[in-house]
Amino acid sequence: MPLQPPSPTTATQKNVHVLVGVTGSVAALKLPLLVTELLKIPGVDVQVVTTERAKHFFNPQELPVTLYGDADEWQLWKGRTDPVLHIELRRWADLMLVAPLDANTLAKIANGICDNLLTCVVRAWDLSKPLLFCPAMNTAMWGHPITAQQVELLKSFGYAEIPCIAKKLVCGDEGLGAMAEVPTIAGEVKTILAERGLLARR
Repeated sequence: MPLQPPSPTTATQKNVHVLVGVTGSVAALKLPLLVTELLKIPGVDVQVVTTERAKHFFNPQELPVTLYGDADEWQLWKGRTDPVLHIELRRWADLMLVAPLDANTLAKIANGICDNLLTCVVRAWDLSKPLLFCPAMNTAMWGHPITAQQVELLKSFGYAEIPCIAKKLVCGDEGLGAMAEVPTIAGEVKTILAERGLLARR
């Protein structure tokens, strides 16, 4: 069956749509758990956009939702009247959550680079809708001066940071840089949806 773009006709119209973006940090290991937690929020539908590098860290078969990658963008579009996936995803989503946001994609977004499906969605994002990001990277990368500048730039766009935490990282280093815990992230999503009155649409 050919891949279909997300649309109100293929999803429950009364539900809230959360688009999860996942990038190439080892914290992408937690994607299946994160999706499971988000689906526990009443009335929430979830779809996922992944970078190619992020695929190294999770098994797509463990995801109970639709997963989109770079190849899907080009498979969908064959001619002028065909849907453009990053625009369809932007229209479908009520909230976008980038978790984890690695150093590379942080730098891309801060500089307006949109060279894959995920960064194209972010570049096209409707700024009246919430976009949350969860930084995750090595402690030394987190401590680099440009990281703070780029995080502040994203916040100046109106995006909301869910701050990283300090712990022993998979690489063995200890300190700030680990992605926030999954219950914290899901809780922030639920809070923002409630604040925006979106959960009342159920």
